[in-house]
This record gives sequence, C-alpha cells and structure tokens, in this order.
Amino acid sequence: MQIPMQISFRGMEPSAAVEARVRERAARLERFFERIQSCRVVVEVPHRHHHQGKRYRVRIDLKVPGGELAASREPAERQAHEDVYVAMRDAFDAVQRQLANYVRRQRSVLKTPEATSAPGA
Repeated sequence: MQIPMQISFRGMEPSAAVEARVRERAARLERFFERIQSCRVVVEVPHRHHHQGKRYRVRIDLKVPGGELAASREPAERQAHEDVYVAMRDAFDAVQRQLANYVRRQRSVLKTPEATSAPGA
C-alpha cells in the first residue's frame, strides 16, 4: 500500500487482537491485488443502549487505481455480528469480492483492442 493502513475503533476500546486480525486480512487483500493504494477500516459499536449483546459494524474503504471500493456490514443485518470477528470476516469477504470484480474488469479492459481500424485505411 502506498499509504499506511488506518484502523479506527469507535464506541469501544482499541483491541490489539482485533487490530492484528484486520492487518492479517488486509495483507491477504494486498497479496490478491498489490496495487491497493490505501485501506481504511473502522470497527464500531453504533448503539451503546443495548442491554444484551453488542452488535458490531465494520466498514472497509479501499482506494485502487481509478476508483474506490467500500464494504460495510451493518449490525441489523445479522445476529451473528454480536461477534466482532464475524463482522470483520463478512466485511472483508465482501470487499474481496468487489476487488475480484474490479480486477476482472481491469483485465478485460486490457485485453480488448484499443481501436480497430479498417484494413488499408
């Protein structure tokens, strides 16, 4: 990455274990596509007024040449997001799918001939 990764925690105490897992998953993305320019990850607990089980929200923003990719896993989507690691896994899986589509589109652009001209013109 050209810009160092940014990891933010909101509504919760920073966790070395969570940060290590984020860095591990981000490194995996970078092995998949080495031209990632920057990566920003936000891990948060949006509502503190729940009496039972916190639900985590994880947002990932990637900048790649010619665009940005973003994935977010909202707490209302799944009961399983009471586990921060499950929320992270789902968000990273979503952004990896987007990155795979981006790479596929870039490769197809490179494979198409730029301009076809009439023979003998």
